[in-house]
Amino acid sequence: MKIQSVFDPAFARYGKVITGLDTDALIAALEKTEKPADAVIYLPSVASLEETDLYPILRDNVYGGMPIQIGFCNGTNTKLNCVEYHRDSEINIPAQDMVFLVACESDLVDGHLDTAKVEAFRAPAGAAVELYATTLHYAPCDAVSGAGFRVAVVLPKDTNTDKPEIQNRTPEDALLWARNKWLIAHPDSTEAAAGAFVGLDGENPDIAALI
Repeated sequence: MKIQSVFDPAFARYGKVITGLDTDALIAALEKTEKPADAVIYLPSVASLEETDLYPILRDNVYGGMPIQIGFCNGTNTKLNCVEYHRDSEINIPAQDMVFLVACESDLVDGHLDTAKVEAFRAPAGAAVELYATTLHYAPCDAVSGAGFRVAVVLPKDTNTDKPEIQNRTPEDALLWARNKWLIAHPDSTEAAAGAFVGLDGENPDIAALI
């Protein structure tokens, strides 16, 4: 595996960088949020981020007027561990350079993914990076060893909140982990130990030696 750039043509199948957005105020608010030194935390909706001037622009210009939430994913990480997907795009805006580990939903076979298909892409601080609904992704990764990350995460409102109570009717229902969140775990992950669907086959990708 090599670490590519979100500006490389190879990233086009996974997403794009949205230009024309002033992310400075959002980044300033993000920098005041908690960042653990040895773990990753995620909050779906954070008032201090949603009170910035960028919120209505993301809601109306980027999501076409759909209700949205802005939360964060902060901490330090170098492994894939799981992949997730939603029924819509996700926007990530990092305060520090970070790395995405991604694959395509079309690479799934009966809910399983060969981890050899995972690719790594570095995103610069302040960029607004859209991950398409068909892009498998999970927690950000450090771009510099031990530096950690703070990343604002924009999604439709209530995504990643409590899982709806459903009767399983399709094979995909086994992957539903939270609201608008389908999850596939590596057997070595804590999510697998907690009961998540195990479908990542092969080594658990780790970029520690690349940063």
